[in-house]
Amino acid sequence: MVRVSRRTERVGSLIRDILAGLIRTRLNDPRIEPLTSITRVDVAADFSLATVHVSVMATEAKRKLTVQALQSASARLRSFMGEDLVLRKLPRLVFELDDSVRRGAEMVNALEQLRAERGEPPDWEVAGENEDQDQAAGPADGASAGATRPPAPAADAPRPGNPQRSSEAE
Repeated sequence: MVRVSRRTERVGSLIRDILAGLIRTRLNDPRIEPLTSITRVDVAADFSLATVHVSVMATEAKRKLTVQALQSASARLRSFMGEDLVLRKLPRLVFELDDSVRRGAEMVNALEQLRAERGEPPDWEVAGENEDQDQAAGPADGASAGATRPPAPAADAPRPGNPQRSSEAE
């Protein structure tokens, strides 16, 4: 197991946030898919290298093309990143494709398909029915729906356990 210091985690998080904004605003490469997101950034202990894990929701060919476009723009992104991130050594950027989001979406679709084959309603229908039942039952604390709360005490009113100091004592 690789031990990651708190500093490299913070720098990785900063790089992720900065690069996400740069890709969205500064790069106008048509090869980069609109549904591209940075899932995480792993920074080497000596800050020489930052591995940027990218998730792209597109076909396999477009995903690979997006990663190639990002890799070819890495020097430009690194110089832009230097404007916002002050480090003694700016890490070299390496982009890798991260399939975890796509695999998760495929898993959810497969589970929904299995539920449909079994004749079970989808989760969103079950959740909607539970919310309707909760609203029909009324408040969970047993209070009646027409009951009102007592008014909040005034800001200058004395609080229990916190007696006000009188001006006479001073």
